[in-house]
Amino acid sequence: VQLQASGGGLVQNGGSLRLSCAASGFTLNYYAVGWFRQAPGKEREGVSCIKNGFSTDYVDSVKGRFSISGDNSRNTVYLQMNSVKPEDTAVYYCVAGRSPLGSVVTVEDYWGQGTQVTVSS
Repeated sequence: VQLQASGGGLVQNGGSLRLSCAASGFTLNYYAVGWFRQAPGKEREGVSCIKNGFSTDYVDSVKGRFSISGDNSRNTVYLQMNSVKPEDTAVYYCVAGRSPLGSVVTVEDYWGQGTQVTVSS
């Protein structure tokens, strides 16, 4: 059973990046899947969540710029990040679980290692 986050990297201010969260050993669509991020010296922040395969939610700071989606055939959830800003710089993690509340999965059953996103100004 594994959740693998990937796709991070260095991107310029205003650029785009797509993060992937791939599951193995369990069916991702059965869970609420969320992305959260943590920047150095800052608290963890729930960025986005998808539940029931189509219902999505976002933290205010990324609304209109980020988009979360799922591909059941690949057992993967994506986070498309457009118009990125330096304040989006953080390690991004994906989690799968239950009881989503807004952009946050409150009961985490599975989580993957983080992927670093760095936005240059």
